[in-house]
Amino acid sequence: MPAMETAAFETDLSLFKYDNLEQLPPEYRDLDEDERTRRIDAALEELGEDVVILGHNYQRREIVDHSDFIGDSYQLSKEAANSDAKYVIFGGVTFMAESADIIIDDSQSVILPSMEASCPMAGMAEALQVDAAWAEITAETDADIIPITYMNSYADLKAFCAEQGGLVCTSSNAHKAFEYAFEKGDKVLFLPDKHLGENTAHRLGMEDETVEWDPWDPESKDAAKAVENDVILWDGYCQVHERFRVDHIEQIRAEHEDAKVIVHPECRREVVEAADKAGSTATITETIENADPGDTWAIGTEIHLTNHLQRWHPEVNVLPLCGEACMDCNAMRQIDPNYLTWVLEELVEGRERNVIEVAPEEKELAKLALDRMLEI
Repeated sequence: MPAMETAAFETDLSLFKYDNLEQLPPEYRDLDEDERTRRIDAALEELGEDVVILGHNYQRREIVDHSDFIGDSYQLSKEAANSDAKYVIFGGVTFMAESADIIIDDSQSVILPSMEASCPMAGMAEALQVDAAWAEITAETDADIIPITYMNSYADLKAFCAEQGGLVCTSSNAHKAFEYAFEKGDKVLFLPDKHLGENTAHRLGMEDETVEWDPWDPESKDAAKAVENDVILWDGYCQVHERFRVDHIEQIRAEHEDAKVIVHPECRREVVEAADKAGSTATITETIENADPGDTWAIGTEIHLTNHLQRWHPEVNVLPLCGEACMDCNAMRQIDPNYLTWVLEELVEGRERNVIEVAPEEKELAKLALDRMLEI
């Protein structure tokens, strides 16, 4: 494994770290929903309490319908840790399965049904890449820089942040993570989502103290200029949330004059400013749960959560902020229910497929970054 420049542990790019995950066998590729449901139910009955299924808010209906718990990534990881199940099947993406493995008991295994479920935003800030940037940036200043990584990142980046005195945050507590960092140091490097970082800086009145660091463009990187600012934003983003535009909000309001708009803070700054409310998937869900019958809410996040809320709360007029193509997460879509059928039937036969396991040293450090988050 490649050595890090500024961290004591070794790691590799996620592309190579998870190149051994298995593809769906051909005999599982053409199952219809009726057969699939019957076989999933039969496998779950056989496995009993040995298995727990976690379904992220952005999963399709067929996965959510079979999930024991539905929620956001960290909430689901906590449910896994509180479970006595031997097998944790995570209907989410790779970094979520890693987060679960960090906090569960050593006797439990985390299974990611599909090898293709890899979050593009997490891949925009690989630990090896951040390590090289960290060396450049810290060489330009004697100030203490505290790295903060969003939960939507790989375990080795969480470990890297811990080793450098930093921590993890969620979209709900990013502002508290910033406050923690500025109590401990002078500047913040925020990874990997520049939009969440910018929205958090605005919330704290620091919008004029931010700069972007583009790891993809060597011509634009200037460490001396970067450290003139208090908040350095890594140039990463969610490919779903970045697609939302102010035009979408204006169109919704033109078509539904009583509509209110809630968006995820991974959206662009101008979209968050134009919305009535911004918040995590938990906040979005709670907003619809607490809405009055007949209220109209347009939701700016991945389409499957909007679809779930439409089904779960028919008394509220729940609208997608833009068309379905605008909001579909390709990574989440890879958790196909046929994959779920396969990994469950393999467990019945005593075979574990697509196990996600974080290296011990990474796990220990990543847990430290999570523990620091819990302190805030």
